[in-house]
Amino acid sequence: MFFGREREIKALRADISRAGLDTLAGRKAPRARVLLIAGRPGSGRTALAERLVGDLERGYRDGVLRARLSEPGGDPVPVERVARGLLADLGLTAPAGADEDDVSALLRATLRERRALLLLDDAADAEQVDALLPENPDCLVVAVAHGPLTGIPDVRPCTVGGLDVKAAVDLLETYTGSVRITVDPQAAETLTELCAGQPAALLLAGGWLAARPTASVADLAKRLRAVPDEGGPAALRPLARAFRLAYEALPAPGARALRLLALAPLGSADPQTLSALVGCSVSTAASLLDGFVALGFVRRAPHGRYEVPGCLMPFLRERLAAEDRAAETQLARARMLERTVRLLQSCRAVTEPEGSPARRRLAGLPRALRFPNREEAADWLDRREPALLACARLAVADGELDTLARRLIAALVRALAAHRGTEAAAPELYGLHGLVLDVAGRRGLHRERAAALLNLADLDAGTGRTRDALARYRAALDAGRLANDPYATGRAMESVGGAYQELGDWQRAADWYGRALAQRLARDEREDQARLYGRLGAVHTYAGRYGEALRNWRAAAAGYRRLGDVPAHARALSEAARVQEYAGRPEDCLRTCEEAVEWARRAGDARLHAALRLRLADTLDRLGDPAAARLHRAAAERLLESGAAGQGWGQPSPPTYEIRSGSQKN
Repeated sequence: MFFGREREIKALRADISRAGLDTLAGRKAPRARVLLIAGRPGSGRTALAERLVGDLERGYRDGVLRARLSEPGGDPVPVERVARGLLADLGLTAPAGADEDDVSALLRATLRERRALLLLDDAADAEQVDALLPENPDCLVVAVAHGPLTGIPDVRPCTVGGLDVKAAVDLLETYTGSVRITVDPQAAETLTELCAGQPAALLLAGGWLAARPTASVADLAKRLRAVPDEGGPAALRPLARAFRLAYEALPAPGARALRLLALAPLGSADPQTLSALVGCSVSTAASLLDGFVALGFVRRAPHGRYEVPGCLMPFLRERLAAEDRAAETQLARARMLERTVRLLQSCRAVTEPEGSPARRRLAGLPRALRFPNREEAADWLDRREPALLACARLAVADGELDTLARRLIAALVRALAAHRGTEAAAPELYGLHGLVLDVAGRRGLHRERAAALLNLADLDAGTGRTRDALARYRAALDAGRLANDPYATGRAMESVGGAYQELGDWQRAADWYGRALAQRLARDEREDQARLYGRLGAVHTYAGRYGEALRNWRAAAAGYRRLGDVPAHARALSEAARVQEYAGRPEDCLRTCEEAVEWARRAGDARLHAALRLRLADTLDRLGDPAAARLHRAAAERLLESGAAGQGWGQPSPPTYEIRSGSQKN
């Protein structure tokens, strides 16, 4: 609902076309124009911004981008998180673990060639807005804040106060109907004055009247005058009085349910969330939420969600602290986390094949916790992702529910990986692994600390931050040793070697691979042994130590042969042939390459077979036998044309190791 504000909208529209300081100085504006709507929470500032954006959006071909810069409790949202969200709206993803400057720079670069309208709601300070400003005068930014954004040039705030009397009465009439307003217009005007024209206070007053069809507007005005002031800024007292009157009129179960909404992540709830917080059925929670909407305490949001207005969140938290014991509040929070874990487990289980243990467990869950198919589960995960991530952050910050927090993070990681894949979900996973690291450090959980460090280091390495990854791999090695976890220590040593290999330090890479290999040999882990022999062969090849390289590739080939992995055996032989070629032994290279081709044929992998035949053809060319080389190239072309199934040479190979969390290890 939107009422009045014609003067403010006219002023904001005029500000768009106003000549800026750069224009007056004869320079082209280097950045987007910023329109600032300033006002206290509850003044209708966001509604005004939305109405303005709705009127203007047709003039911006790249659409509207929305972001909230403060949490419902007032804490600023990190710029890096806001920028990632805006990039996601544009269909782009920032690298996992990138810092604030890099992500905001990517956003500005993306908007440099676009014509977009940005709505930045509830800005905490000028620095937040400044970091997100497009360097493009064709874009427009509408910022909502409590006061002026000092530091951003050429911004004139449009200050929002209370509604005028006519608009305020019109808003009340949507709740009360016209009769009660018509019979006593003076009382209606008095009521709007008591609410200072603040839309949030008027909504609560209207909800109170709507719930009492026999009460007059004068009755409410009299009651509102009788509510004592509780101190605080004078501008907030009308809203505080309206909230207290409406809240104290609720029955005890409803009042308890309302104040427990203060625990909802991002102030966003659905019937499942409230059901868990209160300990009631989902249908009862849905009825409660609909009742709160009618009373003006919450508002409906898309996709069946409900939001607590940020201006009411301090009042709810104050009531929760005053009326509920800490143990009861903690129990409600624990129920919410447990329900979220079960929903995430169900979300992941639906991706498993029919008849799998996970699907059988899913069938045993209550209907309200099950997803009928993978598509609905993925849609729920996408819609609830911001609240789920916020839930994980709040659980870790709480510090008293670390076991539930770890279960929640593990379930969220698995659900994201199952629906999106590890690579696509990397930015979210980076933050979640960081939360695991916080909990593990606080609780002295060395195994989980090692797992989190390995996960974070892998994501660092995948985005080119190799030195950061190296530092984390070394820290993971120390944590693995403290935990006496051979998997973590072996994995860390191998990864340290991989980081040095990426940095081109062949000597250190070979040293660390050798340490990891010694551990695998002692534990008789044959698959890992074969892989590490191959890695040693690769770094010795890069370093020009062809004798060592050949010995290691031969050992890798022998290991894969004992394991029965024929394609890997063929690849290892092919790499051995490559080393022989580099070492100036073409005849040996030819024999080894022919052997690799034969093993690829036995493997039934057409693409691998074709690739090795092409390598054999190149070797024959160098040996002066072009006729035989042509035959092998023709055979390779036939193999490629056949379209036989199998993993192709040069395609991504399956992961050689998984990242195990502490809970999986246990």
